[in-house]
Amino acid sequence: MNGDAAALRVVVVDDHTVMRAGVVALLAGEDGIEIVGEAGDGRAGLDLVERHDPDVALVDLRMPVLDGVRTTTEIVARHPRTRVLILTTYDTDADIERGVEAGAIGYLLKDTTREQLVDAIRAAARGETVLAPRVAEKLVARLRRPVQEALTARETDVLGAVADGLTNAEIGRRLVISEATVKTHLLRLFAKLDVNDRTRAVVVAMERGLLPPP
Repeated sequence: MNGDAAALRVVVVDDHTVMRAGVVALLAGEDGIEIVGEAGDGRAGLDLVERHDPDVALVDLRMPVLDGVRTTTEIVARHPRTRVLILTTYDTDADIERGVEAGAIGYLLKDTTREQLVDAIRAAARGETVLAPRVAEKLVARLRRPVQEALTARETDVLGAVADGLTNAEIGRRLVISEATVKTHLLRLFAKLDVNDRTRAVVVAMERGLLPPP
């Protein structure tokens, strides 16, 4: 802990004990930063923010009880002075979008260096947006993509059946449509998702948040 009264007050919320301890250890000796609490789930993290009113909350994305997105949403709504920095291993388009839309001021990956983490905390406390380079590249690439055509409800049903490992014939029986109709839906799906096979269609759909992860 850092005893400097002017230090930035930080809480660390991560369900992985070793990772959380590592982050705390990285920051413990840093001048101007004080770790005022740590928690292993989003609900406990909210309690910490309520109790300590930190300048910055480092929040993992996937946690029990309350995940990082909901935790971020709650912190932003109830404690707008506290800046939320997502610190996670997940960098899919859907994860990044969910974190940013929840109100996080930054999105970092867990391969970030100590120096980068310290700089990010200080920048976040000043109200500056902080993005890991790989995350920034993905966001820019997403903005440059042509507007994606939405999937119809039936196309989503077909894709979900593909994700379940069903053959075209089995999909037809599940959805009470002909096998030829299944193939037509698949061709349209491939075009919309810009893919050439069933496996890639499922992967891309999950990355874009069109299908829940397995």
